[in-house]
Amino acid sequence: MSIDPNLNPDSPISLGSGILGLGIEVARVPEPVRRRVEAWRREGLSIGLVPTMGALHVGHRALVKAARAEMDRVVVSIFVNPRQFGAGEDLEIYPRTEIEDLAILTEESADLAWVPSPDIVYPTGFQTTVKAGALGQPMEGNHRPGFFDGVATVVAKLFALTRPHRAYFGEKDYQQLLVVTRMAEDLDLGVEVVPVRTVREDDGLAMSSRNIRLTPDERATAPILHRTLCRMAARLADGASDPATEIAWGTQRLLSAGFQAIDYLDVRDPRTLEPVTRAGVPARVLAAADLGSVRLIDNVPVE
Repeated sequence: MSIDPNLNPDSPISLGSGILGLGIEVARVPEPVRRRVEAWRREGLSIGLVPTMGALHVGHRALVKAARAEMDRVVVSIFVNPRQFGAGEDLEIYPRTEIEDLAILTEESADLAWVPSPDIVYPTGFQTTVKAGALGQPMEGNHRPGFFDGVATVVAKLFALTRPHRAYFGEKDYQQLLVVTRMAEDLDLGVEVVPVRTVREDDGLAMSSRNIRLTPDERATAPILHRTLCRMAARLADGASDPATEIAWGTQRLLSAGFQAIDYLDVRDPRTLEPVTRAGVPARVLAAADLGSVRLIDNVPVE
């Protein structure tokens, strides 16, 4: 099974070869998506959405598999959203592997790929921004101003276009998961946001499209982030320590291991993201740290 490498990027809909001959539609302008979604809804079919920025890996496959297992039709978006990148971030070098991505989606039996260009999503004169609110302010929001407004805006547009019954988001981007869930509830969008557990390499490193930019030495160091968070969570869960002590320990461990900078290492309430100051209560340990040219994020529950 493969996708025709000669697919015309300017065509509104292309058809790749698909599992059992069903094919996967590739839409690049909104109207074909609207028509397809309206037809599915008229037939009473359930629709699942998997938003991605492409460069698909096993973690993305897990999202598509989760949607495929529950829904009659699965839409996957591939869009590197410029509004999620600030000055000096890696928009220009973010991996773009469309042909390979479409082949993966064909293998996973997705029904429709929405692959727009930035000028389609944000046409001339576009002015509207969806504000993320309090959940988008700490951690990622503090270090990447406007990031979650960009996420909320593009996801709101995706929901409006594809009209899914459910949308699938990975727990690796935990704060994003909460922001999108709150937005869907606050705006009465009628979309159930479904969390999917983080998919990891054998050594614990969270799957990420950016991992391919790690050097061999950095790749060997990277799993220390997950191991550090797990150790912190375990000690907090059994009451052996408190958040302040664990944050100080974790910060020192990561810096000693070779991480150049730590944007945040926090213990937060799993629903409100308010800081947690004592052990033995539900919490999430979350971190973002730089390793070489790659910014790694991860989180684990305190259970």
